[in-house]
Amino acid sequence: MVLAQTQAPAASATAAAQPQSRAQQLMGAIAPKLAELTDSVLYGDIWQRPQLSKRDRSLITVAALIALNRPDQLRSHLALARQNGVTEDELVETITHLAFYAGWPNAVSAVAVARDVFQKN
Repeated sequence: MVLAQTQAPAASATAAAQPQSRAQQLMGAIAPKLAELTDSVLYGDIWQRPQLSKRDRSLITVAALIALNRPDQLRSHLALARQNGVTEDELVETITHLAFYAGWPNAVSAVAVARDVFQKN
């Protein structure tokens, strides 16, 4: 979903000319409305609101995904958090902190995902 934040949904007339967003790539063929809402509402509106910085939104999202044990989405949001200025040390500290609030297994799973993401960057 990293690309979904930076790309608006393509209009049907120009869909072939513009690259698909990450949401369109992941779910557009099966759930086009969900992909459209991801692009237009979640990333086109919510992530753009000025009341929280993108950095803060990334930390909140990473924390929620760790607490909910959602490793597939955590992977892309850890990478996005790095793009939004969150350091690896801050992400690891977030995981450590959440071990006591969201559960040890969730934190251990998040460490494995973080290791993979950090090695790729």
